[in-house]
Parts: sequence; C-alpha cells; structure tokens
Amino acid sequence: MLRACKTWSTPVVEEKRAAVPCDLCGSASFASSLACEGFSYVRCRRCSLTQVNPQPASESVARRYGDDYLAYEIANEESFLRLQLLGLSDAGFWRLERDLMARGRPPRVLDVGCATGALLERLRDRGWIVVGAEISPSARYARETRGLDVRGAALEDCAFPGGGFDAALASHLIEHLNRPRAFVREIMHVLAPGGHFLVTTPNIDGFQARLFGPKWRAAIFDHLYLFSKRTLRALLESEGFEVLGIRTWGGLAAGTAPSSLKTLADKAAKTLGIGDVMLVKARKPG
Repeated sequence: MLRACKTWSTPVVEEKRAAVPCDLCGSASFASSLACEGFSYVRCRRCSLTQVNPQPASESVARRYGDDYLAYEIANEESFLRLQLLGLSDAGFWRLERDLMARGRPPRVLDVGCATGALLERLRDRGWIVVGAEISPSARYARETRGLDVRGAALEDCAFPGGGFDAALASHLIEHLNRPRAFVREIMHVLAPGGHFLVTTPNIDGFQARLFGPKWRAAIFDHLYLFSKRTLRALLESEGFEVLGIRTWGGLAAGTAPSSLKTLADKAAKTLGIGDVMLVKARKPG
C-alpha cells in the first residue's frame, strides 16, 4: 500500500498575512488548490502558479529558519550533498566546469541558500572561487567550520556587483521565497554574460504531487510557491533567461512503497519527465 509522507518543515503557526498579486503574472484572481493541515494553497487562474496567498511577511518567513533548521541541515548534509551532486551531474554541470576551467582562471560560483556549505566546500576543492548566501544560522556554521565566504543575508540584501559570477546555484530555495521574481532578477544581475543558473525545486506536476495531492511531501508550511515545469520556465524566460533544459527525478519517496515498486516508479518518472523534483538549467544571454 502506498503511504504519503511529508518532508521536514517548521510547525504551522499563526502569522500576519496580506493578499498579494501573483508573482509570475500579476493576476489577483485565484482558485482553491491544496487544502493542507493548518494551511492551504491557491492556484492563479491566469498562469496556474500554485502559491500560499495571502502571504506571510518576509520577517515572519525568516524567523522560521533558526537553530532547529541548522540541526536538520547538519544531520542531513551528507545525503543532501549526494543528491545535489547527482543532480548537477545529470544537468551537465561538470562539462560546464571543464569549459570554464579551460579559460585559464578559476570560475566563480554563487550558491544561494547554501545551508551548511557542504556543496561549496566540494566545489572549492575542485578549483572554484565560491561564495554563498544563507539567511539561517547555517551561514555562521559554514564560515566557522569550513572557512567559506557565506553572507548571512538574503540575496537581494548582499549587494553583489553585477556580472561577478560564472554560475549560480539555488537548490530547494525558490519555493521558500516571498518574491521569486525579484530573486530571479537579482540572479540575472550577478551573473556574467553567458553565465549559468541551475535551480532545483519540487515539481507540482510530478507523479507524487498528482498521486498524493494535499498530502504530497512538498506541500508543506515552509513552501510558499509550488512550481511546475511550465511556470518555472515562464518565470525564468520572463526575466531574460534562456532555458537550456529541465530534468526531473524521483518517482516515489523512500518509505511510501516497497523498494521494488519504488525502483520502477523512479525510473519511469525520470524517463517521462514527471519526477518529484526538477532541475532547470538556464543561461544569461551574452
């Protein structure tokens, strides 16, 4: 029997909220979407972006990521790093690395929402100049334990100069943000012409989301937006990015089905492009 499971999230609490227009298309017309335990999502009638609306204030969102979040990231950093490396490999990141290294200077990478800095440390060891941004106590942890340059602020508050990075990464971040469009716009600003942006997020059009509905593991209190391949592509392209490819993976989560069924579901979901998680590879023109 299939069983639904949720990923980790902060507890549902009462927060002051305000209605906002859809961050993708600007519409103010929404339909009910997912009714979860203690909170719910709506779907934009114009562009279909699924979102929490009314939205909590950004200050309330930031308070969710405290010491409990740091403990969660430390406990899971090895498995998270393994999944990130697999995703980057699937997206052709190491070919990009080879091409950038061939220019004769170390390439620069920005990891936004870098958590404990495990991925940045790995990239530093491979010859990259690495910088991170992280609003949680993980920023301090990454600086103190790994000696990394990680700014303890949201990307928009870091004031990075324009055109300073050859690549930008955002793994399981964009769904947590109040203003994903502003985030994508700032990524465009900090990337050098021809720079690459790799963004990983849950896929609301995936098999698991359709199977479990409001019990889907990514339909959690901390996720303010749930993107499909179409809505995330639309957001990136509307800010000037060229989308180079979209890969998905994950058919059934561990613990939701017998291992033999999970193996078959994972293979089918990846082949059909209906995986639970998607990675979009995009490029800044130039």
